[in-house]
Amino acid sequence: MNESTGNPLRDWQCGEMGKTVPTLAESRRYCASLARRHYENFSVVTFLLPREVRQDFYNLYAYCRWADDLADETENSATWLDWWEGMLKQTYEDDLPPHPVFVALRETILQYAIPQKLLGDLLLAFRQDQIVQEYETRASLLEYCRYSANPVGRLILHLAGTTDETSGQLSDAICTGLQLANFWQDVRRDWDEKSRIYLPRQDRETFGVSDAFFRQEACSPAFRQLLQEETDWAETFFQAGSPLISRVPRSFQLDIALFNAGGLEILRAIRRQKYDVWTHRPHLSRWTKTRLLIQSLGRLFFRKAPVLC
Repeated sequence: MNESTGNPLRDWQCGEMGKTVPTLAESRRYCASLARRHYENFSVVTFLLPREVRQDFYNLYAYCRWADDLADETENSATWLDWWEGMLKQTYEDDLPPHPVFVALRETILQYAIPQKLLGDLLLAFRQDQIVQEYETRASLLEYCRYSANPVGRLILHLAGTTDETSGQLSDAICTGLQLANFWQDVRRDWDEKSRIYLPRQDRETFGVSDAFFRQEACSPAFRQLLQEETDWAETFFQAGSPLISRVPRSFQLDIALFNAGGLEILRAIRRQKYDVWTHRPHLSRWTKTRLLIQSLGRLFFRKAPVLC
């Protein structure tokens, strides 16, 4: 079986994939190749993780990557997502489908007792993206985050062996914060590419940001006030979730700390631009990412260092 071309659908439709059940070794290589091609920061993230779980991260990422592409790059996305969910069910029923992602993922599922619901919830979010273009309230947006973001954090907790409900709720807070930060960062991109608005309608109406404003694609004082309010709201989730760092094994703490710090830094970048995300998309420079890594390392080191009297 050939390695990933970087396009999952092309892998399936044009290659040898699906004709025979690939070996576990072939499937592992495929998932690793797909993850590295799609996610520029993945090599950095996995380098910081315990070696024994890196392949499992690749397997989980490949599952999510395929589902995302089926949702966004196919004409009949609902049918494709049904097909994908059907193979997920087969995997849990020990009827392994001839797909490398599920061959590799089954090993992760069994080793870490991954609940089917977590992987299934992600598909609910992909389906929702096909029919919902905006959210009326903050509560409805958080309900979407419950399926689109929070399962990812809980999957990571399974790899870390930290699956108590308190840790799960702290993880949900960080993941929701990351999702909201990404929404505010990508207001223009979501509107231009998908005609989606994640800023809740009730909040937009409170600040007088009409639908017509989005068609103008230019910043305004009212929009700045709206995004300031939403940015402050998103920050509360990172603050609420930060105790998770000390609850996971030491080998996972740096990654969790970086996820939390990275989300907060995106919010700072939005503030530095005075909430104008239409002219320029806020992003983190390589230097900023390096700084966050050094700062997170320092905090963890000094928090764990013995007190010398």
